Amino acid sequence: MKIVTRRYLEADRQALLREGVHPVLARLYAARRIRSAAELQLDAARLLPPAQLLNCERAAQLLADLIARGKRLLIAADYDADGATACALGVRALRLFGAQVDYLVPNRFELGYGLSPELVDLAAGRKPDLLITVDNGIASVEGVQRAKQLGIATLITDHHLPGDELPEAECIVNPNQPGCAFASKALAGVGVMFYVMLGLRAELRRRGGFDGRPEPNLAALTDLVALGTVADVVPLDANNRILVAQGLRRLRTGLAKPGLIALLRAAGRAPAEASCFDLGFVLGPRLNAAGRLADMSQGIECLITDDEARAANGAQQLDRLNRERRKIEGGMLDEALAVLQRLAEPPGATLALFEPGWHQGVVGIVASRVRERMHRPTICFARAGDGVHQGPHYNLLRGSGRSIPGFHLRDCLDLVAKRAPGLLLRFGGHAQAAGLTLREADFERFAELFERTAADLLPENARQRVVETDGELEAAYHSLEVAQMLEAQIWGQGFPQPLFCDTFALESQRIVGERHLKLRLAKDGRRLEAIWFNALDRMTAPLHGPLRAAYRLAVNEFNGLKSVQLTFEHVET
Repeated sequence: MKIVTRRYLEADRQALLREGVHPVLARLYAARRIRSAAELQLDAARLLPPAQLLNCERAAQLLADLIARGKRLLIAADYDADGATACALGVRALRLFGAQVDYLVPNRFELGYGLSPELVDLAAGRKPDLLITVDNGIASVEGVQRAKQLGIATLITDHHLPGDELPEAECIVNPNQPGCAFASKALAGVGVMFYVMLGLRAELRRRGGFDGRPEPNLAALTDLVALGTVADVVPLDANNRILVAQGLRRLRTGLAKPGLIALLRAAGRAPAEASCFDLGFVLGPRLNAAGRLADMSQGIECLITDDEARAANGAQQLDRLNRERRKIEGGMLDEALAVLQRLAEPPGATLALFEPGWHQGVVGIVASRVRERMHRPTICFARAGDGVHQGPHYNLLRGSGRSIPGFHLRDCLDLVAKRAPGLLLRFGGHAQAAGLTLREADFERFAELFERTAADLLPENARQRVVETDGELEAAYHSLEVAQMLEAQIWGQGFPQPLFCDTFALESQRIVGERHLKLRLAKDGRRLEAIWFNALDRMTAPLHGPLRAAYRLAVNEFNGLKSVQLTFEHVET
């Protein structure tokens, strides 16, 4: 592993300083290609207009027509945090607009991902006039065809990359579909749905649909947009940073949905101090736990309700599921690492892992953990089902993959599918994350072809782990005030949270929580406290000083007292 420092233009840093930006932030923002303080203005008025999103106005007209005629709308959701927030946002907004709307979310273990023909058949029992997909649908060619056979119209709202064939839906809104010139290709599924609702409000306004009544305040839904956007790890371009900033503002001022506030409190976090960390690592995992282990309807109901007691009860259930998820994940990760230790040869370009007892809902997290440790594109598989009740798809495997910088996982799977037609029964995703389904009997064949294909595509310079940091942090800035200032900013995928790098003397270390290391360090005559989470999963040898480490400046709270703490991310080897 090699630690390097991000470059920036000194002229950009100086320009930010002249405009009054804090010296630490000026360097950080210059390294993220920010050239003026104006680019840091995150007002809602700076959002890209909905009219620029292909088919957004057409979708708004379709919805307005159906609402006016009292037709039934049914949202077909997804079982991750992005899909759940998109569904809750759609239900809330459409009901504000007077629509008859309900939702249906597939059970991960029985129906799998997306608008499948089986899900359409289930939805048909609700007698909808329109099916609205959120965070899925762009690959649902067969599902949309089944809906047409049953006389049900479809509106697809999605953000995933399309395949060679688009479904024959009445309308598709997806910034990544051919012909869409929308500047923010990084919208999450919840962001796409938010834009469709903005378009619908404008269309109803044109039709005089509010009759002097106050128009629904869609800004009240940005807390859901912020959560889904950060939890789905989409790049935080300028447009997404605005959406996240608006949502965090509602959380911090106590105006968020009761379910979000209850989830934060269940995790022991203060809503008034909510940060991007809370969205991605506190709220996101608890919401995702419902889809991983049970039924995402539990998560959606927590986001939909305005009853504080119901929200608190739902949050407690989600928190319990998340604790169970962590326990299952720990056992699976131990098994995965044991498999790697038994390998006769070092891993090649990729890793494809499968154990019969693995839980389908947790393989994506395990793939992420293995990827972090081995720096290889990794796909972990489980039998279709919940690991106990295999259901009708007992001979199928469902895999969840995570990639490394410089390697497009979904494009690799697309090439695998072209080289071996019929091998992949389903696949889809992004550059950094993807999912697929195949027959259990084909696992070894897939693993070999995945390795050969990735070896052709993976650049040599991408095979070495390179950690980009923001360089050294002056001793004067190792303070609680600076740590709190950094936590208050908008960071995420594509606009990374600050990561500093320094060399420390190691004074002491001890294991806490079974997998973590608590460290006492010294630098320039000052003593510092540090924590390295999941250190025992990443270390190849015991630590010895001096240490060159990449770390984040964090706020540690214990017994009501706050202090600055370094959170180690990597130690150079």
